[in-house]
Amino acid sequence: MPDPSDPATPKESITLEQFLKLAQVVSSGGSAKHLIQSGAVLVNGQVETRRKKKLFPGDIVLAEGQELHVASDQDDPGDPANATDDASS
Repeated sequence: MPDPSDPATPKESITLEQFLKLAQVVSSGGSAKHLIQSGAVLVNGQVETRRKKKLFPGDIVLAEGQELHVASDQDDPGDPANATDDASS
């Protein structure tokens, strides 16, 4: 677990559930819960079943056939989810 007092620890985070909603992969928290707990979401190549898993800039989420990259607020202020869909590339 990252140490929040360590200056090298990223301070920006978002839960997996929130990220999926902001990236419009799901439309509700209930949908996010079902998708995550079914084992259909990968974070950095590993199946993730925890809704409250903290994501940090640089993490990669694969859900519903979309590859989404977690970015910091400063990386792309025009994108509220700070996510890019690389599956269509």
